[in-house]
Amino acid sequence: MNVAYLNQTLRVLLLFVLVFGILYFSAAVLIPLTFGLVLSMLLLPVCHWLQGKGMGNGVASFLSVLALLVVIGGVITLLQYQISDLAEDLSKIEERVNSIIAGTKDYVKQHFGISHREQQKMIKEQQGSGMGQVAGMVTTLIGSLAGVLVDAILVLVYTFLFIFYRGHFKKFILRLFKPDSREETELVLNKAGKVTQSYLGGLGLMIVMLWIMYGIGFTIAGVNNALFFAVLCGVLELVPFAGNITGTSITVLMALAQSGDTKVVIGVLITYGFVQLIQTYVLEPLVVGDRLNINPLFTILIIVVGEAVWGIPGMVLAVPLLGMFKIVCDHFEPLNDYAFLIGPPNEKKSEGNFLTKLFKPNK
Repeated sequence: MNVAYLNQTLRVLLLFVLVFGILYFSAAVLIPLTFGLVLSMLLLPVCHWLQGKGMGNGVASFLSVLALLVVIGGVITLLQYQISDLAEDLSKIEERVNSIIAGTKDYVKQHFGISHREQQKMIKEQQGSGMGQVAGMVTTLIGSLAGVLVDAILVLVYTFLFIFYRGHFKKFILRLFKPDSREETELVLNKAGKVTQSYLGGLGLMIVMLWIMYGIGFTIAGVNNALFFAVLCGVLELVPFAGNITGTSITVLMALAQSGDTKVVIGVLITYGFVQLIQTYVLEPLVVGDRLNINPLFTILIIVVGEAVWGIPGMVLAVPLLGMFKIVCDHFEPLNDYAFLIGPPNEKKSEGNFLTKLFKPNK
């Protein structure tokens, strides 16, 4: 075995360990910064379009971030409207939950011989011992919400600054490399930006389609406030694998609490299965496609690693970051083997998916 090659491989692996260590211990700083970087890449086409209309860089950058806020605000307003309708049904849901609890108590009494009074006494004891924990959970929740608000503001500021100073940052990166390799470096930067834009844009379009399909399916199934749960399931799709299961589980539990009708629950499960079938075999190949050219094994692995390092934000950011890393590996010779490992078998140059071919103008 070539000793020099082995030493080079060990140095690269040591670099990976060092990078993940820095990511873990610097999460509070790097998470909003990374979100700002990824969102700035997504909004660059909007900024370029606005500048093409004669606007200055500052105005175009600000309006790009404002457009993002409008979209997010629209989704929040829609959810708030549905939540207000859902709140009107809380009394019915409470009655249904109380009925389920009463039935459970009767079952325990009949099969285990524990009277209602004894069950109530046990519940009160558990509630008393858990009051401190509940207070701690409330305090933690309030602190977490405050932290999320601060991070959201930071993300918007970072996004604007990344867009506004993109030319300056690009020149800085190019200055880090020798003049004869700057052309290749610029190519890598452009590819990384385009891949991120393509992936996130396709993901956003797919989420909108999921909203429509879930909304129709849940409405047919008889779920109250079907639009709310449809939007919830679609938004949770940002968290790969776990998100859609979580959203559907919440919908099933709320359907049980609202009506207790097993037909509604079956309808929700059928909708979930049908939507997952369409998503896997139609939407993902056509809308999202293999834009990142990543092996499915490493897609799952990087999501697990992202959750371990940065939690839920890590799961959201893991896939596009891995896609950018693969582009770097493709163009940096010492990392070519890792690009081969991460990429799919028999990788070919992407010629675009069905939708890009369909709308591509003839030359």
